[in-house]
Amino acid sequence: MKLHYIGENNSVLNSFIAEIRDKNTQKDSLRFRRNIERIGEVLGYELSKQLSYSSVYIETPLGKKKMQLSYNDLVLCSILRAGLPLHQGLLNYFDKAENAFISAYRSHKKNDEKFEIVVEYFASPEIENKTLLLADPMLATGKSLVAVYEAIKKKSTPKEIHIVAVIGSKEGVDFIAENLPENTHLWIAAIDSNLNSKGYIIPGLGDAGDLAFGSKL
Repeated sequence: MKLHYIGENNSVLNSFIAEIRDKNTQKDSLRFRRNIERIGEVLGYELSKQLSYSSVYIETPLGKKKMQLSYNDLVLCSILRAGLPLHQGLLNYFDKAENAFISAYRSHKKNDEKFEIVVEYFASPEIENKTLLLADPMLATGKSLVAVYEAIKKKSTPKEIHIVAVIGSKEGVDFIAENLPENTHLWIAAIDSNLNSKGYIIPGLGDAGDLAFGSKL
């Protein structure tokens, strides 16, 4: 797996990350969603540099100009529900991409800290031999992303995979590196060192889905 740790270098991205982490700023769910969206735009811009390009002549009112334009067949897939604001940020830049949605959640069968990932819903165009952009804001244990990949693989195999995440744990990054194909790219804004006993990133930011859309049962 190829790791692209965008937050390693100072940029305006730091401001967006700081606000989604700040427990006081988090109280504004509209701003939280917008910051996740803006992070998606930054990561999408960086990701675009790795796509395939070809020369195309564009005709203007005054002449012609040769430009380099991407020709990748993109499918943008977000993991419901937390991935929706990130999905929108990527879609702002990859507006011609096809769209897919998949569900994944932690099932605590014994009401303890142990859990398994359940994938129940998947709506998608054909992904076979296309470039898959998989959006999930929080890369904690990495088990959700691997479960989602296994569910997608049962239907078709993408040409390459670009995972887009906002905050991840070192453990989660290592886990997907071991369990996803070599042609996978991870684009991530921040990496934290620890997980707590419940599998949440520390210091992280909390539950991205709840902060964006309200608490769930």
